[in-house]
Amino acid sequence: MDMLIFELDKNTSKPLYEQLYLGIKNAIISKRIEVGAKLPSKRKLADFLNISQTTIEIAYAQLLAEGYITSKPRVGFFVEAIDDLPYVQKESVLDPVVPVLKQKFNIDFHPGKIDLSGFPFSTWRKYAKNIFDEQYKELLLTGHPQGEYELRTEIAKYVFQSRGVLCSPEQIVIGSGTEQLLPMITQLFDPLSEYAIENPGYKTVNRILKHHNRTIYPIQVDDEGLRITDLEQTNANIVYVTPSHQFPTGAVLSATRRSQLLNWAAQQTNRYIIEDDYDSEFRYLGKPISSLQGLDKNEKVIYMSTFTKSLMPSLRVAYFVLPNSLLSQYHKIFTYYTSTVPRFDQHILANFMRDGHFAKHLNKMRKSYKKKHDRMTETLETYYPGIPISGEHAGMNVVISVPNKISEIQLKEKASEHGIGVYPLSDYMITPIDHQTPQFLLGFGGLEIESIDDAIHKLMSIWNIERANPSN
Repeated sequence: MDMLIFELDKNTSKPLYEQLYLGIKNAIISKRIEVGAKLPSKRKLADFLNISQTTIEIAYAQLLAEGYITSKPRVGFFVEAIDDLPYVQKESVLDPVVPVLKQKFNIDFHPGKIDLSGFPFSTWRKYAKNIFDEQYKELLLTGHPQGEYELRTEIAKYVFQSRGVLCSPEQIVIGSGTEQLLPMITQLFDPLSEYAIENPGYKTVNRILKHHNRTIYPIQVDDEGLRITDLEQTNANIVYVTPSHQFPTGAVLSATRRSQLLNWAAQQTNRYIIEDDYDSEFRYLGKPISSLQGLDKNEKVIYMSTFTKSLMPSLRVAYFVLPNSLLSQYHKIFTYYTSTVPRFDQHILANFMRDGHFAKHLNKMRKSYKKKHDRMTETLETYYPGIPISGEHAGMNVVISVPNKISEIQLKEKASEHGIGVYPLSDYMITPIDHQTPQFLLGFGGLEIESIDDAIHKLMSIWNIERANPSN
């Protein structure tokens, strides 16, 4: 088959991929496309219909999943016989997220990527080998509900030394990530409690709170972080913030707003702050920003953090620190709880921290990420001075504003078609925010430092952004 002709309406609310999927499916059902016919390649059909290859890919993937077509590696897609199907739907509404289509990019600017080459495998292997021994057979049994005391002790030391968090091991609860710990925190409060979250922000938090039927107020952030005056206009009594390095903008909550936020929490007994300190280890300019928890005198801050960025995402170790005022409520509710992190993993990490290897690893990675950070910002500032950069003093990504006449979605698709993954700021918006200039997160954590210059130049070339001559 040379080509498929379908009328696609770009002005309707129905996505193009869904229109294409339905068109091909109905053509197969009505026998207008014969069994065994080879469908056009994604590239040819994208060119013919003047749409992105990603749109074609999503449509083909859904047809493949439903059995209308089959795929032959390095050959193409072919129409299947549908006589054996148990039913044929007249129409279906697709979920805009198709998991099987997680695209792999040649260049990936994802902000969550880490440097895999820096992990101390030999050291970690030694601790793992030592702990998997018969003398530690009691670790085969379930441990303390809040996590191993040895690990909680090391975490308490670490957060005090690095973040000024004041706590004892008894205040720490260890779990396997935000997805598991945040629902636990919400159960400490009245089910009618109302939550304020940052916008743009970490969408997983929004999903978790919605899943638990909590009322949510998205609060806009600016260069100084969460806008406290906007928070005060809501009925929220719990607020989730990333004050040390707001995700995704990179803004730091200013000293004035920190005071305002703590004062806001102190005004009513049912008000609390959930402080997510997800990547505070990586700051490249000035002194580390103190935690809100360390400044709090009224036991109003629940401190959260993770080893995802500092060590590895797959370890699945995170924790929160409860104020003493909430401990009795925690013990009352979670009498049934068992820690979701394997005891062996907890002891490996505790020993790794106890002997100074975690601090050593952090210092090494901090230097590595700073070099990558400096290379990225220097390349952008030198060759593309017309592109403003923000959020560049901490974390593992910067935010750029792209002066372009086409939309964020179009820019993203153009990059994707050339094997480059970029991530619009709008992807992280809880509710839409008007912004004239397309903005993108450019992560550098997973890039090799030698490849950063070339990666940026390729991206800018695809976007038709002129490269400056620094000698002029």
